[in-house]
Amino acid sequence: MMHATTPSLVDVPENVSISTLLTGRVARAGQATLIERQVTAGGPWLPVTAAEFDQDVLTVARGLVARGVQVGDRVAIMSRTRYEWTLLDFALWAVGAVPVPVYETSSPDQVRWILADAGVRLAVVETAAHADAVRHVRDDLPELEDVLVISAGAVDALRSGADAVTTREVVARREAVLRDDLATIVYTSGSTGRPKGAELTHGNFAHLAMNARLALPELLESAGARTVLFLPLAHVFARLIQVAVIGSSAVLGHLPDVKTLVADLGTFRPTFLLAVPRVFEKVYNAAEQRAGSGARRRVFGWAARVAGEYSRALDAGHVPAALRARHAVADRLVLRSLRAAMGGRLRWAISGGAPLGERLGHFFRGAGLTVLEGYGLTETTAPTAVNLPSDLRIGTVGPPFPGTSVRVDPGGEVHVSGPHLFRGYRGRPDLTAEAVVDGWFRTGDVGSLDGQHLRITGRTKEIIVTAGGKNVAPAPLEDRLRAHPVVSQVVVVGEGRPFVGALVTLDAEMLPGWLASQGLPALSAAAARTDPRVLAALDAAVAEANASVSRAESIRAVRVLEGDFSEANGYLTPSLKVRRDAVVLDFADEVDALYAR
Repeated sequence: MMHATTPSLVDVPENVSISTLLTGRVARAGQATLIERQVTAGGPWLPVTAAEFDQDVLTVARGLVARGVQVGDRVAIMSRTRYEWTLLDFALWAVGAVPVPVYETSSPDQVRWILADAGVRLAVVETAAHADAVRHVRDDLPELEDVLVISAGAVDALRSGADAVTTREVVARREAVLRDDLATIVYTSGSTGRPKGAELTHGNFAHLAMNARLALPELLESAGARTVLFLPLAHVFARLIQVAVIGSSAVLGHLPDVKTLVADLGTFRPTFLLAVPRVFEKVYNAAEQRAGSGARRRVFGWAARVAGEYSRALDAGHVPAALRARHAVADRLVLRSLRAAMGGRLRWAISGGAPLGERLGHFFRGAGLTVLEGYGLTETTAPTAVNLPSDLRIGTVGPPFPGTSVRVDPGGEVHVSGPHLFRGYRGRPDLTAEAVVDGWFRTGDVGSLDGQHLRITGRTKEIIVTAGGKNVAPAPLEDRLRAHPVVSQVVVVGEGRPFVGALVTLDAEMLPGWLASQGLPALSAAAARTDPRVLAALDAAVAEANASVSRAESIRAVRVLEGDFSEANGYLTPSLKVRRDAVVLDFADEVDALYAR
């Protein structure tokens, strides 16, 4: 059995909690900026010092105690990523309560399930629409006592009610919280079946945050370090980054609306960023599209190739003088403007949730933005492996995070052990015992170890066995085909079939620009899905994706579906993963049509 371990850089004492990271920040640099916030969309970024944020946390915490929040009470937060989410998180932790995140896109049925399963007493939601979603299922939630609405002044109301409780009482509660106490219940996004509530402790978060500060000083401790969160804080990855930033020397910002992402990056000017691979695909495709057609598009393509060559030369340990010269020209013509569009200071990004792919990894590093691909799950409090600036191997998800052990069993399944491992699924000891055996969490992911570096190739439940007995991991093929600018989502199929096929959706946002760049007339997405010129381009993209696999593993037929996958139609989880089982079931006729020929 392959095995790799990275020792902890620092251990978490028993009396440490997530709140300790904030009080430590205040003690180190209380008058320095901790958070920058936009009070109005598109407005200026206003600084909040560590001492000011801590005071706000204690005030809101007093308001929560005045409303009757007790130690151990579960309190739901349903909101977009914004300052108030972080404020409520830390205020709840300060009083010994347990925040339960809910995606703001969740349906009433999902809300009902999570609030009922967690036994939530109080829900804090962002908008009246969210309150309606809770109200719709209120009769099924006997433990729920009240719903507060942020947009209706809920946070100010908590501040106003603080006078009834002393700061001393809240500080005493905060100091009583210990490393092994329950910090939050995070529900898996449920790509199959009902979401499970992973119980994560203060020690889980503190271990990762404290070790990240030492393992990633280039991101968290460099002069002027700053990041802005736009991924949902209901996702454990964004939540961990929030905690790690507050426990470091970096500055934190929040973006509730990704539609203004590019403009806000330009004004916030982050030095590092957290994103999922789809964001990097969109950035690359949009940059290619902006290049237009003809000579300018050829220049972009040349610059992209040079960036990739330059990155691979860095891996080899030597960049020839001629390549350095070409890279300087590519930077002046194309790459510099790409960095400027992201704020001009962005040097690092952390990518997780799905494989990024070597092509994009090398392109962005060659363009001056090094993407540190990592791997983790809700049950591991997010990162369990991550590439480091000092130990980067593009195409892998890096070595085990400090304090983590990783092994790969003979069947290829990845197992994980370490202080960041959850304490179990809420109310489901049977599922916990099935998932954690002798201290090792069975991830359900398939991978391999290249020395200390882990590669993830797919999910055990997603491995396709064709009629010919060939085992095919769909994820690598899907990632390569999804790199085409006009492709939005891909689901590879072929279980028990004579060959591998793929269901594809088109990216309606990218389609007009791509058609124009190809000299093609404007088409709706519905018309494009059957247009022979679009289908020919997809065939070429399939051929490129197949180049790195055997014929038995290659995609032999493609079916373009109507519309796209989204959270609204139930085919994407809130963390943007495809609900594969739902797609294959609902589009069974389309799958059959792939093989009808």
